[in-house]
Amino acid sequence: MTCPRSVRNVLPDFATKPTIDGDLVRLVPLETRHLDELWPAYEDAELARLTGSTGTFTRDETERIIAGRRHAPDRLDLAVIERATGRCVGEVVLNEWDEHNRSCNFRTLFVASGRDRGFGTEAIRLILEHAFNTLALHRISLGVFAFNARARRVYEKLGFVEEGVLRETLNWDGEWHDEIIMSILEDEWRSGRELPIDA
Repeated sequence: MTCPRSVRNVLPDFATKPTIDGDLVRLVPLETRHLDELWPAYEDAELARLTGSTGTFTRDETERIIAGRRHAPDRLDLAVIERATGRCVGEVVLNEWDEHNRSCNFRTLFVASGRDRGFGTEAIRLILEHAFNTLALHRISLGVFAFNARARRVYEKLGFVEEGVLRETLNWDGEWHDEIIMSILEDEWRSGRELPIDA
């Protein structure tokens, strides 16, 4: 099953930032007010290793970046809110919009208290649903380092398929690491969307 032709020919509206409810989390537009709760993740050394983040921004620079994304017409940045507490525990992002090919890149991060609790799996499922059903994307891709087995399992569970390996793209503490390229296509998402979240 694919998107109706009329839907495929409509450009996605990235400027409209949705609120999306799940059972465990709510996705809301990322705003500077979320920075207090997200900042520990930006300073987390282990998370920096998992994402290969070597550049650093000051808090003021980060606040300006987030403020600029609130109305960005070519990307979607959503904060992940734990519904039980109202706390911001992470973010999910669609970026690198390719209009001609109806594709985006995906990335995410979570603070320590938001990991291993099912929040990430549900948040990714929710943004994929929005991407394919509302934005009418055809393809979503991501890169994950070979040593990040936990993230790879989550992506595989949600239907992402490994496409190939970019060899030794990251040098971390003197060691080279491969990057695994994964993607999910609209037809793959539609054929597997009825799977339970813990499948």
